[in-house]
Amino acid sequence: MKTSSTILGILGAAAAGAFIGVLFAPDKGSNTRKKIKDKSKDYSDNLKSKLDGIVNTITSNGKEIIEEGKSKLNQVKEDYNTLKDDVKTVKSNY
Repeated sequence: MKTSSTILGILGAAAAGAFIGVLFAPDKGSNTRKKIKDKSKDYSDNLKSKLDGIVNTITSNGKEIIEEGKSKLNQVKEDYNTLKDDVKTVKSNY
């Protein structure tokens, strides 16, 4: 998570820098507002793309963890049944 926080911090700083740069640029107000709108949309789309990637990674890893857990649970059940059968065998011999 530290990497994603760093990425979000860098994107936020870049957005703030671009916003301030556009505000102080010698241009008409309508052009400045259009530039801000366009840059905001670009950063928003970029951030959405990054977040989608993070969510997909988490989802993928979560599915792998669940499958591994199911596999281990099945193994424990098999071991339990084997042990139970062994105990029955030992009891029947006495």
